[in-house]
Amino acid sequence: MDVTLKACMTRLASLVLLSVASAALAQTPSAESGLDYLSVDELGKRMERNQLSAVALVHHLQQRIEKLDKQGPAINAIIELNPQALAIAESLDQERQAGHVRGPLHGIPVLLKDNIDTSDQMQTSAGSLAMVGQPAAQDAFIVQRLRAAGAVILGKTNLSEWAHFRDPFIPPGWSSRGGQTKNPHVLSETPCGSSSGSGAAVAAGFAPLAVGTETSGSIVCPAALNGVVGLKPTVGLLSRTGIVPATYKTDTPGPMTRTVREAALLLNAMTGSDNAEPIKTPQSIRGIDYTQWLQPNALAGRRIGYPVKFDTSIEAKQNDPQFSLALEIMQAAGATLIPVELIDPKSEQVEEAFSMGIKRNLPTYLATRKGLPVQSLEDIVRYNENSPGAEGHGQTTLIAASNIDFDELRYNRLWQKIQSENAAAIDDLLVTHQLDALVLDVGSPGLNVVPLAGYPGIMVPSGIDDGGVPTSVYFVGARWSEARLLALAYGYEQVSRARRAPAFNP
Repeated sequence: MDVTLKACMTRLASLVLLSVASAALAQTPSAESGLDYLSVDELGKRMERNQLSAVALVHHLQQRIEKLDKQGPAINAIIELNPQALAIAESLDQERQAGHVRGPLHGIPVLLKDNIDTSDQMQTSAGSLAMVGQPAAQDAFIVQRLRAAGAVILGKTNLSEWAHFRDPFIPPGWSSRGGQTKNPHVLSETPCGSSSGSGAAVAAGFAPLAVGTETSGSIVCPAALNGVVGLKPTVGLLSRTGIVPATYKTDTPGPMTRTVREAALLLNAMTGSDNAEPIKTPQSIRGIDYTQWLQPNALAGRRIGYPVKFDTSIEAKQNDPQFSLALEIMQAAGATLIPVELIDPKSEQVEEAFSMGIKRNLPTYLATRKGLPVQSLEDIVRYNENSPGAEGHGQTTLIAASNIDFDELRYNRLWQKIQSENAAAIDDLLVTHQLDALVLDVGSPGLNVVPLAGYPGIMVPSGIDDGGVPTSVYFVGARWSEARLLALAYGYEQVSRARRAPAFNP
């Protein structure tokens, strides 16, 4: 299991529900006020009515980041701001004034995880000081798509260094370049990783949209603990070109937003045909509008499987009362709920498979980057040995990848076995019980099974526990079922209205 998931699930399993004072810090604005938490749709309407400009919005968010990310509660979610953001916003405002609007993201700020290439003045470092140098020569494919859609790249977010593939004992949300990201709901709690900065930034109102990446749990875990929507797409739906890799067998970027509709809008903007992407999407879903099926009654008549422990175990209901309530809400909205048991195949040799992926894919990526202190995996290991930093964190994962004997045939056979075992665990339940989807609690083995299968899932807020930490539900479906999952998640979101703005509690 990914160390990110271990940290998340350990935290959740050991959580003691304590009352925490709800008063926010003096620097914290009132929740849902001003521009901080307006939806993308409302921001677009205000721009259309000339009540707001992209320049004004970017400037406001920059000030908010200075006030809350760098000072005050010091969330530390932003690793770098884009010095060109205001100029880009001004250009997009001029386009709008001239009557040219590119779409719903025109003038909308987006934050990118710091392992996604941008060919501008910003670094793409995966949080590693070893990767600071000349910026990337080209935008990642998804960044090209975002710019074409009119999005303003506001900056880069912090992450668990090397997407949590440096060392298993590094704290989630820490990188040598960015330091430690905090959870904006309860500052002393974990933000989870590796897309911690993206999740924390969206929750804290630093941007309406962010992009994370996941290899195994790195979108959905920080989405859950920061109380935002996190969509982990089917592997290959979104291009991985220009993204620092772990293994292309399970790597994927994905939206991290405050609402399901915004996740669908961001997914729409990032999809497209990339000749360099090794996985080709089915013809049936190419060009699909993922907002098309977002209806408030989307749960009505749907068959949804849920963990049998919430049907048979009083302990499960007591440990996660918000999930039990979420099930009641779904049933009241017309869903037919079927208790099922998702079995984790506990596939062997997963760590070896990940190490081989790094050994195989990282050198290819590094070959695209010039002007860096490192040009190989071995260089990275030596750099960290010579510059361990004040924290003295290790790099056992990188060392294991550097030392492993790579064999293409064995690599592919390992992943074929791992993915088929985990896909079967999901498919068998969907087919046997004629389910539209599964809905899982955050402690479910699904957080391990879904990414190893390469399947899609969407994490949606379900409330706040007694300690002030967000709770969530996880909708999971078959390969390429993003449209259905978004619809079900939207239906739940509309009837539950469970998302809460952070209180920035100590």
